[in-house]
Amino acid sequence: MKAMIINEFGASDVFKAADIVKPAVKEGHVVVKVMATSVNTVDMMIRQMGDALAPLSPALPGVLGMDFAGVIDEVGDGVTGFAVGDEVYGCAGGLAELQGALAEYMLADIKLIAHKPKTLSMREAAAIPLVGITAYEGLMRASVKPGQKVLVHGGSGGVGHIALQLAKYFGADVFATGGGDKQSALIEKLGGTAINYKTQSVADYVKAHTQDAGFDVVYDSIGGANLLKSFDAAALNGHVATTVSLAEIDLTPAHFKGLSLHVVFMLIPMLHNHKRQQHGEILAKLATIIDEGHLMPVLDNIEFNLEDAGKAHDRLASGEGMGKVVISL
Repeated sequence: MKAMIINEFGASDVFKAADIVKPAVKEGHVVVKVMATSVNTVDMMIRQMGDALAPLSPALPGVLGMDFAGVIDEVGDGVTGFAVGDEVYGCAGGLAELQGALAEYMLADIKLIAHKPKTLSMREAAAIPLVGITAYEGLMRASVKPGQKVLVHGGSGGVGHIALQLAKYFGADVFATGGGDKQSALIEKLGGTAINYKTQSVADYVKAHTQDAGFDVVYDSIGGANLLKSFDAAALNGHVATTVSLAEIDLTPAHFKGLSLHVVFMLIPMLHNHKRQQHGEILAKLATIIDEGHLMPVLDNIEFNLEDAGKAHDRLASGEGMGKVVISL
């Protein structure tokens, strides 16, 4: 089968076209004919950093690509709820020993997949899994409730634009930061109140939108040093959820506010085969929310095919796109 492989870690030109062996089906798994896959920041990090990101990085030669949407081609023993021909989506490979989605076929644990939302195309569905699970998990762990004020940092980004819509679906009053007119317009279109972090200080928007009380939940998809802004923006005894905590920061502000900090690392089930069924359950819930009209992924306007994997990585890295970068097979 056709695939884009990497024989070394490094710049985007490490991708090479190759013919590799189609994966064999096994118990509890399905073989999926991949129709589309999206590019996530973690895909780029693995490609660039390699062994520095162990245990995420695959042995070489490797096939990257975590998210996918496609059609079941084969069903293994013990599989229930899925059949040949079913349209499915998930995040089930592209790291460690799990072959990724930059190939015509991939093997997927049924615990990590769900039936594709009926109202989405394959390209749209492929944009959902990693960011959707991440956003959903963070909001659930932060105990988001109807009537709360929720701030999403990076509201026009991959995780952020999904977290914004889900928080609104859960009944919250949602605000989100962005860095320009395009970002603000998207945030408003998705149902949030836009905050330009370049022109408004944390103190300014906390006063304007919460009367200095702070936000009940802050979802920080920027992380790192930005966590200090999240601590400043959160209410007393509030919750901060983040996807990026790889930083040395002073937790004193969080301590004196009694904040709960939730670190979301959605790759744990894939890496450690730990509670994988939760990912499938979340994807099924997201499919329902999507088909009911409450959630829609935003896709970048440039389309790529399998041979363009390197260009797709470059597009995401450039920061010039708006929405998820998707590769069609």
